[in-house]
Amino acid sequence: MHKVKLDDDIVKIALQRRGRLRLFETIDPKRTAHLVIDMQTGFMTPGAPAEIAPAVEVIPNINRISAACRKAGALNVFIQNSISEESKKSWSNWFDAFWTPDKREGMYATFMVGKPGHALHPDIQVEPGDMHINKFRFGTFVEGSSDLHARLQAKGIDTVIITGCATNICCESTARDAMMMNYKVLFVSDGTATHTDYEHNSTLNAMMLTFADVVSTEDVTRQLGG
Repeated sequence: MHKVKLDDDIVKIALQRRGRLRLFETIDPKRTAHLVIDMQTGFMTPGAPAEIAPAVEVIPNINRISAACRKAGALNVFIQNSISEESKKSWSNWFDAFWTPDKREGMYATFMVGKPGHALHPDIQVEPGDMHINKFRFGTFVEGSSDLHARLQAKGIDTVIITGCATNICCESTARDAMMMNYKVLFVSDGTATHTDYEHNSTLNAMMLTFADVVSTEDVTRQLGG
């Protein structure tokens, strides 16, 4: 699991701005959604085009938060990185410029809806009543990605807990947009994962300074239980 390190200078700036580190000491579970992002077989299969090996290590913490949400009456939302024939065209710059031809075809073969790699990892605990979302961009809230915002608003959700992978890509993109759409955002430091500690901690520092309350699994399960 990643070694979490919040930079002293970033902590100092945050304290100067708002006088405290924690933003949301209490949350209403009935108005809270736990967004489990991209915990899919395709990201955790050795040798896969977009393998994020450390993601396997945060599965127990994600399951723990999911269980606490169910017990408290919060909503679990399982979000899956998805590719369609339409998104190949409407997001062609990503697929064409950032991948070699063979890696690009590997991504299509992995994350097209219905492919084995698109499925949630078998160790992720899902129950009836949990919500499922296919997203077609990094950020779940960005236009053209999903209908998550409308579905959360219909349920009166005003707080989101972010877990999953990759910390600095889909988790970060979703968290940034969520904050700017006026959600309270709790970003779980030991419930998210990416390739390296450097990438992970860079995102945690950016989140804490401007976009989210950076919390641990222990923090958020305690809040849900309270």
